[in-house]
Amino acid sequence: MPMYKVRPLHKPGADVLAEHLPVCMYRLPNLHRCLSSTESPPQQEEADPSLQALESRQEEILKRLYELKSAADGLSKMIQTPDADFDVTNVIQTDDCSLTTNGADLDLMLGKDYGALKDIVINANPSLPPLSLLVLHSLLCERYKILSAVHTHSSVRSVPENLLKCFGEQAKKQPRHEYQLGFTLIWKDVPKPQMKFSIQTMCPIEGEGNIARFLFSLFGQKYNAVTSTLIDSWVDTAIFQLKGGSSKEKGAVLRSMNAALGKTSWLVGNELTVADIVAWCVLQQTGSANAAPANVQKWMKSCENLAPFSSVMKLLK
Repeated sequence: MPMYKVRPLHKPGADVLAEHLPVCMYRLPNLHRCLSSTESPPQQEEADPSLQALESRQEEILKRLYELKSAADGLSKMIQTPDADFDVTNVIQTDDCSLTTNGADLDLMLGKDYGALKDIVINANPSLPPLSLLVLHSLLCERYKILSAVHTHSSVRSVPENLLKCFGEQAKKQPRHEYQLGFTLIWKDVPKPQMKFSIQTMCPIEGEGNIARFLFSLFGQKYNAVTSTLIDSWVDTAIFQLKGGSSKEKGAVLRSMNAALGKTSWLVGNELTVADIVAWCVLQQTGSANAAPANVQKWMKSCENLAPFSSVMKLLK
C-alpha cells in the first residue's frame, strides 16, 4: 500500500524553497559573524543600580558565611577529635615512669572536651572475657574517678552473673559531670573485643592487645624507643603465640619468659607494664599457668599479690 506523499522542500540542483520555511519565530541578529568596519558593536544597557547593590550584598554575605564555616570547622576539629590537643613532642622520652607517679592529665592525652565526660565503650564476647581489660579497669579506678557500667547486648542470650558484676558495685552514685572517665563494657557476640573512645569520629580499635595498649597509655607512662619496642613485642607474643599458637610455640614463649624474668622482676624492666598484664591474663585464659617454669611461677605470684589481679582471679573461679 503506497504511503502518502509530501512535497519536497528542495529540488536537486535548486535552492531550498524558502517560502515553505516557518516564519512564526522571531529573528535575532547573528552574534558570531564578523562586524564590518562600518558597523559598530551593539551598545550594552546600563545595569540597574538596585541590582548592583543586591549583587554586592550577596557577595558580602557569601564572604561572611565562608569565614563562619572556617571557624566552625576549626572548633569542630578541636572538640570532636580525640587527639586534637595531643602534643607529639611529648611522646618520645628517654626515662621510664612508674605506675606510682601522679595521675596524668586526661585532657592532654585524649583532647579537651569542655566539661563533657570522656567515654570508653568496649564490646566483648562473654564466652572469652578479656581479662586484661578488667585488670586495667581496676588500675584506672585507682587513678581516676571512673563511671563504670556493664550492659548485655541482644545478640547474647545469657551472661554469667560474675561477668555482669565484673566491675563491682559503685558505693555512691555521683552526678555524671563529676567523673573523669566513663568505662562501659557491653557483652556482645563479637569475634574479638572492640573499643571506641569517640563514637562519632573514631574507628573502632579491635583486639585485646591493642585495646590494652590504649588503656595503659592513660597512665601517662613515657618510655624510650627500645623499651616501647620490647613491650609491644611481648604483647604481640602473648596474643598471637602464647594464646593462639601451637604447643611448640607456647613452650618456646614460656622459655623466653623464664629467661627474661631471671634477669628482671617484670618482663620489661623493673616496673609493671602492659606486657605483664596481657601475658598474665593469657596464661590464665589458656590454662598454661600450672606448667610454667619457676621464674614464670614466681612472676605470676607477684602479679596476683596486686589487688587488680586478685579481683580478676575471683572471676575465674
